[in-house]
Amino acid sequence: MDEMAEERTGGGSLDRRAELSEFLRTRRARLKPEDVGLPEFGRHRRVPGLRREELAQLAGVSVAYYTRLEQGNGRNVSAEVLNAIARALRLSDAEQAHLTHLAKPKQHKKKTGARTEQVRGPLRQLLDSIEVPAYVSGRRSDILAWNRMAAAVFGDWSELPVAERNWARLVFLRPEYRDLFVDWDQKAYDMVSYLRMDAGCHPDDPLLSTLVGELSLKSEEFRRLWATHDVKEKGYGVKRLRHPLVGDLVLNFESFRLSDGTDQALITYHAEPGSPSAEALRLLASWGADATRAGESARP
Repeated sequence: MDEMAEERTGGGSLDRRAELSEFLRTRRARLKPEDVGLPEFGRHRRVPGLRREELAQLAGVSVAYYTRLEQGNGRNVSAEVLNAIARALRLSDAEQAHLTHLAKPKQHKKKTGARTEQVRGPLRQLLDSIEVPAYVSGRRSDILAWNRMAAAVFGDWSELPVAERNWARLVFLRPEYRDLFVDWDQKAYDMVSYLRMDAGCHPDDPLLSTLVGELSLKSEEFRRLWATHDVKEKGYGVKRLRHPLVGDLVLNFESFRLSDGTDQALITYHAEPGSPSAEALRLLASWGADATRAGESARP
């Protein structure tokens, strides 16, 4: 059995060494010599992007050392070397964190990924008191709790089986969400990038491995995006929606990572005061549960 196979984390898990290898390879492939101040010799290169020797030179490590790392052998690699490689590859903060998770994984208790995540009672009370669409997401972008405004905008998730209350499944497998998001391609890219980040933190999560396998089997778009190895952390931004009842919505979203040791985040959406979107949210709020039911029936 080769070393790569020996490093597999067990049944239902992602191969951490393969993830590290592919991540480094794809980051190296996207850089050109002129991007990092190296001379370009000849028009035709046998590999896309930087060669391993060029990357090793930029990072100040031996070619043999970097080659071992890109083959997935991150054992005993120092933080200083990882930082040097991250700088050479021009990684973003999220990408550098992902590289660290893959090369120097934290030890987790076995089977923690299979536990059902619980949302604290006070947090649920806070959700109910918020007057804008808001929900709590957890590991694997599972949707754990939400308020009535979130249901009015995104659909009544309580009608779905618990296993299907997951953003990746909704985005890639349910046509109504392709219609809901005006920029569906960006939403799809974001979802896969979040899952990649999650996979780096929890490669031994069997539910995540199952989710990735299901989506890879059922969605060509997911397979293509998953192969890019791009990563991204949830933050803030603007989402444009096309609601079946009130039409176009332009909503600002904010993601607040909880500091209680869980992987949960509170995500809120709001409209600019006085905007058509703010008026549309006001209408949805006045309709209450009727808006959710009417919205579901109006979807194609």
